[in-house]
Amino acid sequence: MPEPRLGGAVPGLTRNALSKTHKSTRKRLLSIKQGGFYEDYDEKSSYSNPVNTHLWSTVVSAFSLSKRISTKGSTSTAIALAVLYLVFRFILEQMIVVRLRTAKTRRALRKVLTILYGLFFLAVTVAIWLENVQALSVAYGLLAAGIAIALQDLFKNLAGGMILFLGRIYSVGDRIEADGKYGDVMDIGILYTTLLELGRWIAGDQPTGRLTTIPNGYVLSGSLQNYTKDHSFIWDEITVPITYDSDWKEAAKKILAIIEEQTRNTTEQAEKEIEKIEEKYYLPKKTIEPAIFMTLTDNWITLNIRYVTDVRERRAVHSTLTQILLEEIQKSDAIRIAS
Repeated sequence: MPEPRLGGAVPGLTRNALSKTHKSTRKRLLSIKQGGFYEDYDEKSSYSNPVNTHLWSTVVSAFSLSKRISTKGSTSTAIALAVLYLVFRFILEQMIVVRLRTAKTRRALRKVLTILYGLFFLAVTVAIWLENVQALSVAYGLLAAGIAIALQDLFKNLAGGMILFLGRIYSVGDRIEADGKYGDVMDIGILYTTLLELGRWIAGDQPTGRLTTIPNGYVLSGSLQNYTKDHSFIWDEITVPITYDSDWKEAAKKILAIIEEQTRNTTEQAEKEIEKIEEKYYLPKKTIEPAIFMTLTDNWITLNIRYVTDVRERRAVHSTLTQILLEEIQKSDAIRIAS
């Protein structure tokens, strides 16, 4: 009698073929059971239902294939991680970072290498695990768009951090003013910059003692003032009001002589730095020497004394010059302070 066929579900399979498949399946199931991946396999029901045996064989084959792919992907990822770590942490740091002279530059470059290490590792991991990138491109595109909208501030700060590292808009140690915050840069992170706050309720350029942070994304959309980029000086003024019956010519002469003597070294240094700035930017010729500008008011003559000083010593120099001027004015009978 010819052997009956089983049905439309698995055409062409005989009981002998299914029996062989069942034996092979049993071996795979036993190995899976030993590994802890086993779900209610009934040996008798498999003999009575050959279709179940065929389905079990398909499931076990798929599991074995995914296990081999997972093992291969994990091994490749581990190798890629080790190679990238070797390249970035040992080769590049030993060849570049160690040779840099200043600790500030070494610290900044280490942060750049850390960011590049993470980006390269992400790219290599995606290349290893996603074999059919084209089939998933649409899904990943939609996912990326959703993430970009939800985390736009995060990405903006990240982009700002990269611009700061590469463009050097400001560096650690610079004195800046941004987003209403004024202070000395203590740290430039990937997302935020930390400042030692200056001013606020403290008169002059003195620290308040507070640490404040500004998002790095601010450099993309806001204006920023850097007091120490490319040069270390700043202009400052002292205002002296004198009466109309004072000898304003003698006052201007004496005050200008004092300012020139006290700021001579700073003025010479500023001239050298301006020459370097002119090589990098378009800068019309500026007068660096101290000068006095007069203004007439209803009650007195205002003398505006302009001079250059070091950025970080502005308040101290201002105070010293004020004391010297007061002493000189008190010695003269021809000059009187108005009030």
